[in-house]
Amino acid sequence: MEFATFILAAQRGYHQSPEIVIRNSIEQAIVSEQAGFGTAWFAEHHFNNYSLIPSPLMMVAHCAGVTSTIRLGTAVCVLPLYKPQRLLSEIGFADILANGRLELGVGSGYQQFEFERFGVSIDEAPAIFSEHLDILLKGLNQNIFEHDGHYEKIPPTAISVSTVQRPAPPIWMAGGPARMKRAYREGHNFFVTAFHDGLASLSTLRGAIKEAAASEDRNVTDARISLLRCCYASDDEEEIKSYLDNARFQRRLSEALHQRRQQSHDGYLLQETPTQQDLSFGAMRNNLPIGSVNRVIDRLLEEIDILNPDQIAIQTQLGDFDQKLMLRQIELWGDKIIPAINKALGYARV
Repeated sequence: MEFATFILAAQRGYHQSPEIVIRNSIEQAIVSEQAGFGTAWFAEHHFNNYSLIPSPLMMVAHCAGVTSTIRLGTAVCVLPLYKPQRLLSEIGFADILANGRLELGVGSGYQQFEFERFGVSIDEAPAIFSEHLDILLKGLNQNIFEHDGHYEKIPPTAISVSTVQRPAPPIWMAGGPARMKRAYREGHNFFVTAFHDGLASLSTLRGAIKEAAASEDRNVTDARISLLRCCYASDDEEEIKSYLDNARFQRRLSEALHQRRQQSHDGYLLQETPTQQDLSFGAMRNNLPIGSVNRVIDRLLEEIDILNPDQIAIQTQLGDFDQKLMLRQIELWGDKIIPAINKALGYARV
C-alpha cells in the first residue's frame, strides 16, 4: 500500500500570512519524503483562502529541488483554466526538474468563483476538460501534433520541452463515474474521496468503480486508485478536536464553493458558515480514521478491505492547524502507522 500526503495550503484567517502557509506546505512535503511517503500532492485554487496554490506545477518544480525521492503530483491542474499547448511545455519542464518524478493529476474544476474570474463558463467545464485532455495526450505522445476542435484549433506544433518519463507521466483524473470510465478506457488512474462519511460511502464508491471498469470491459485493477482521506492519530483530545475543527472548516468552504453560494465580506476571505451537511465531531470521529494509533490502523485496514485502493492520500495542512503538530503527525505515520498497515496487509496476503 502506498501512502501520500495531500497538501491544500489553506489560510483560515489573516493571522496566517500567505508566505507562512506556502512555506509550511513545502516543509510538509520535505518531511513527507523523510517519513517514507511515496507522493506529495498539491492542490490548485484561485482568488480566495480555500487554498493558496495557484499552480501545482510551480510547487512541483520548487519541491523537486528540495527533495530527491518522493514523487510530486498535481491534484489537480484545472484544465479548463489553461491553454493546453502552454501547459504541455510546463508539464515537460516540471518533469525534467523533478528527474521524472511528476505525477500529473487533472480535473475540470468546480468553483464558479474561479471560473468567472478567468472568463470561462463553468457549465462548459466538462466539455472543455475533455477536449483539453485530448490535446495533452496528443502533445505528450506525438513529436508534432495538431488539433481542430470546438474550443481549440492548433496548427502542427512541436513541444520543445518533453517529459523525462516516456511516453508521459502517470495521469490521474478527478471526478465522478464519467471520469472513471475514461480512466479505464484510456489507461489512466483516478482519485476518489468519501469526504467525512464512513464505511457505507466507501462501499458505494467501490460499487461505482466496479461498474465503471465493467462498462469499459476492463478489470478493476487496470487503473490505480487514490483515496483522499482525513486521518489523524493522537491520544491528545485537544489535538484531535483541533484537527476535526479544521477539517470541518475546510469542508464548509468546499461545499459553499461547490454550491455557488460563497460568502465574503471583503472580496477575499471566505466566511465559514455551518450547513445542514455538517457532522458533529463525534460523527466525524466515528466515520474517519481518527483517534489513537491503534484505532487509526484498525480503521484504515477496514477501509482498505472495502475499497481496495492502491494509495491513501492523507490530508495534512487544513485551516490553521498547528504546523509543529502536523510535522510530528507525518513523522508518526512513517514511524508507526504505515509500517503496521503494510505488515498487516502482508500477513493478509500470505
